[in-house]
Parts: sequence; structure tokens; C-alpha cells
Amino acid sequence: MPTSAHQVMALDPVRLARAKRGFTTRNVHLLDTPHDWPWSLVDGVRPQPGDLVLARVTGIGQHAWLERPDGRRATMYVDDEVVVAYGARYAPDAFEGLVSDDLGPCDLLAGGGIAGQCLSRSPKVAAPTRLEPSGLLAVNGQPLNLRQFARCAVDSPEPTTRPLHTVGVVGTSMNAGKTTALAALVRGLSRAGLRVGAVKVTGTGSGGDLWKYEDAGAEWIYDFTDAGYPTTYKVPVNDLERAAAGLVDQIARRGADVAVVEIADGIFQAETAALLASPVIRLLLDGVLFAAGDALGAQAGADRLRSWGYDVRAVTGRFTASPLALREAEACGLGPLTQLDLQSPRVAAELLGLVSSVSRAAAV
Repeated sequence: MPTSAHQVMALDPVRLARAKRGFTTRNVHLLDTPHDWPWSLVDGVRPQPGDLVLARVTGIGQHAWLERPDGRRATMYVDDEVVVAYGARYAPDAFEGLVSDDLGPCDLLAGGGIAGQCLSRSPKVAAPTRLEPSGLLAVNGQPLNLRQFARCAVDSPEPTTRPLHTVGVVGTSMNAGKTTALAALVRGLSRAGLRVGAVKVTGTGSGGDLWKYEDAGAEWIYDFTDAGYPTTYKVPVNDLERAAAGLVDQIARRGADVAVVEIADGIFQAETAALLASPVIRLLLDGVLFAAGDALGAQAGADRLRSWGYDVRAVTGRFTASPLALREAEACGLGPLTQLDLQSPRVAAELLGLVSSVSRAAAV
């Protein structure tokens, strides 16, 4: 919102070209050719989620690096300039933060390139790296927002096309083993001869999970940044429903047999809980895997999901790496699946009821 102090200042493209870009800016194609556009900086306005900002690093904290669009971690130094996006963050093992009220000094909330105000942090992490914004990044005097560069349509609450099967992966919390389980399932399904697409619906912008999907064999990979969101914390559930539908639709249009969908954080996190309560998501997901850090969490989470009407196909997660925890779960009748189990073409195909689609030679 403009104020009496609203200012537009010309920005030398050479200066912009020298700035380090965060992963969250990966779809902003204008930044690939900075000398081709009339850049400026806008000051005196209140930033919105997804607004791009040019900022100077004033203090190195938890993140001494910035994840670039290509995935390389670029070392940061005091006085470096960076291009990142404003956004909120929810990470019990790291930071909680919100979009800043103004363009004053702020924090780097995530290494993928999220600027905001830190509200709290886990004792596991150091204080955040500090930033001093120079202004919102603009072309022709108009601030740029990631929503302008979305790669998929987010207009409808339901996908117009669907893959043969769509399975979700949810869990008790961050670091419960969701991404590892999803990658293992992608590996098993792709080894079974199926064309697999992977989608991350919620979370904080970063490439790490996406490259795990790719390395496991996913042919098409999309996440919420492709729908124009740097993070999904504080995003209204109606918008997340449309984003999920649009991302799955994109996977189906590309020819995927299966879409595997990760919903970040735990089932009691606000956006995750709202999505799982949504009839749109219930209809979108044919079944789910539940990831947990221990056997009790696996049982409680699976029971809760079933009470919400979900078809829980299996429990998995970080606890399956421990022989003792695995035996606990087996004694409770949970039938947990390990990483190696999910990588098996036979197990992966049976899990989704797709054995008939898989050749006998592949399903071993």
C-alpha cells in the first residue's frame, strides 16, 4: 500500500546482475536477462507475500549460504546483495516468522530465500541472518510478485484432468520422513514401469525435496512455488486447494500414470489440518501414506486420518530405520513399510492397487 514516503528509484541492471538470487526466484525469468528490463526499487510500501526484494546482508547467522535457483549453496558475506521473496515460515525445528510490516531491517527465514520477521526459533538453530532491504524489485515502477510468474493455473478447486492414481504422503511433523518415503515410493513405481509425477503442495521454498523426487525417478516435478507462493504458511485454504488441484492437473496433462503428493509439516499444523479437512483434498487423494518418527505417532496419526475418511495404505517414516521401533510397530499390527520396501516395484504397485498395470517381470 503506497504511503506519503512512497519512492521509486532507478536500479542499475549491473548491480542487480551481481546480486545472489534465492531459489524462490527460480521462475522469475526476467532475472535471467537483467540487462533487458527497466529495473527500479520501490520504497515506502508495505511488502506482501511473494514480493521480491533486493537486500543487503548485514549479519551472518543460521544461514551462511543462500540456495540458488540451480540448487548450489552460494556462500554469503556481509555487504552481499541478495534477491529474495517476502514470506512467512512455520518450522518447529527452525524459525517461525511473518512477512514484515515495512521495508525495514528483517531476517532471512529460510536458505531458499525467504525474508520476514522472526518471531521465535528453535534452540537447535542460531539467530537468523540479518538483511537490510534496499527496496522492492520493480519493472517499469511496478513491484514484482511471484504470483505473476506461476507456471500452472490455480483457477479451479478441482483438476480438470487426473492421473490414474493420486496418493498423498503426510506425517506427524517436519522431519518425520515424508520426503524420504515419497522418494522411495517414486523409485518403486518408476521401476515398475509407471510414469510418475511428484508434487509438493505446502512448505517453504527450497529445492532439496524436489531434487530427491527427480533422483528417485519422477518425470515431472512441481511445487507451490510453481503456483506462485514462496511459502504456504498463512495462505488461505481455498488458495491452497486451487494450487493443489492445479499442480496435479499439470502432472496429469504431462502424461503421468501416478501423482505422488507431499503435504508438509504435521497433520495438526494449521494449513495441513485445513487441507486434510477439505473435501477437495479428500477427493483428490485416492490413498495416503503416513510418516512418523515413532510407532506411537504412526498409530495415532493413521487412526486420526482414518477417522477423517482417508484410506491409509501404510505407515512409514523415520522410525522404520530403527529395528527396535520397527518391531514395536509390527507388534501393534501396523505393518510398517521401510524405505527398501517402498522401493520394491511389487510393493509400490500393490500399495496403490496397480499390480495389474505392471508387467510380471518388473514386479519383483
